[in-house]
Amino acid sequence: MHRILPWLLPALCLMLAACRPSAPAPVEADAPKVETTSSEDNGAISSGRTEPAPRKVDLSRTTDWPPVSMTPGVAHVSCEVDYAEHGDGEALDSLEFLKLADLVKPCQDKGVLRLRYTGKINAEFTALMERLSNIASRMEIRNRVLDIDSSGGQVENAIRAGDIIGASQWTLWVRDDAICHSSCLLILAAGDNRLIAGRVGIHRMMRINSTASTRAELSQELREVYTQLKDYLERNGAAVTVADLMMTVPNRKLRLLTAAELQEYGLQGANAVQDDLDRIQLTRRCGEGFVRRKDDFQLAFDSQCALASSGLDDIQNCGLALRERFGFPDVQCPDDSPMAEFDVGLAMGEAAPVALPGGSGQPAP
Repeated sequence: MHRILPWLLPALCLMLAACRPSAPAPVEADAPKVETTSSEDNGAISSGRTEPAPRKVDLSRTTDWPPVSMTPGVAHVSCEVDYAEHGDGEALDSLEFLKLADLVKPCQDKGVLRLRYTGKINAEFTALMERLSNIASRMEIRNRVLDIDSSGGQVENAIRAGDIIGASQWTLWVRDDAICHSSCLLILAAGDNRLIAGRVGIHRMMRINSTASTRAELSQELREVYTQLKDYLERNGAAVTVADLMMTVPNRKLRLLTAAELQEYGLQGANAVQDDLDRIQLTRRCGEGFVRRKDDFQLAFDSQCALASSGLDDIQNCGLALRERFGFPDVQCPDDSPMAEFDVGLAMGEAAPVALPGGSGQPAP
């Protein structure tokens, strides 16, 4: 089955635009760097332990999963991307196999799973991503969205959760009323696609259980974590600058990243590493000529549509108009063509686009 999620990005832009009164203007590349006071519950915490926690049970080989507690109200599951109309979905209060499978089952026919998470990056979040990814894979739900709002948490758990996300084909959202601070940036690095409308901020890690009494001793304690951070960012196609910022920005402050910085650091849009993998597989299916045209379309889309100042809903309109110039949808590989999800309704014989909340009047994915 082909993956269409990397080209779902303009459609997800439309969803976010429909879910707020008006889309914010994009930040210019030369926008000033912004620092603000860090909130009390915000932080990137390091325990100094970076090796993977031992796993006693292979979740993919059994349904007898060990018990894991779940904080009420932090996670919701939906089979819809339009949260303005459908809300955040059903509350997830258990990570037991059968309860989780029952909750996700309705998403199997739709082929879309959206997880709304509003909480800390911790061991609970890591278990949630591992188990939900496992269920989605068992049910062959290809399109997966992590709709996140987090002030940060433990760095080591962010790395573990990020590796799970990176291997499981998730698109990440940060809504305009949401935040992604501190160790949450490591989660952004792992997504196949990252759609960001909210505030993304970073500051220095805090070391818990430290025995340091001098700067040199504290730096030595953090050196191993810093090395692990750089390795993690590199394998996910993100800039090691993120690790540097997690060592230099004072913890009492929060450095807000601009849209240009998010793009530069590899935290927004398509993941470069995943894009390379997709291109290799796409060449096998559709040929080099198709891939070159798709690359040309993406370059034109990034320069002409991705930062459209008139609003996020216009990004989708721009992309649909632009793809015709490059010969899409392609006759031989229609499902792999840019924005192929918009052709599904026509193939099913729908007479007209479905109007979205906010009066956009554009087709829903």
